Amino acid sequence: MDALPSKKDYEKLAEFRYALRRFLRFSETAATELGLPPHQHQALLAIEGFPGRDSVNITELTERLQLEHHSAVGLVNRLAERNLVIREPSTEDKRQVFVRLTEEGKQMLGKLSAAHQSELNRLGPEISRALKAIVENNPLV
Repeated sequence: MDALPSKKDYEKLAEFRYALRRFLRFSETAATELGLPPHQHQALLAIEGFPGRDSVNITELTERLQLEHHSAVGLVNRLAERNLVIREPSTEDKRQVFVRLTEEGKQMLGKLSAAHQSELNRLGPEISRALKAIVENNPLV
């Protein structure tokens, strides 16, 4: 039988979870204060931050946000209604549609990202210490 985590292991995991939750709470509040539901903020970031290009297809967005396909489609619909994203058909495969941010979407994401960077400057060291405590010298890994 595998060894169960010790009390100290639980404390480390709980501290890391607490630090992450504080950042996530900040993120949710910041988005909401700008009139953007947190999932919409996450989608804007996933689209603009996709590696190597400034657009994603629905399958890629589904994976990045860990959503079901129909949920990602609904999310894109809501973002398009707000003029935060635009759909563009693929030039290679007409069945595929790419989603990218509009200028308005970029402005909204820019405001939120600046605030997030400031909060990460504040909480980052705490999150980093908590994660380091878990992964260094952990006999359970």
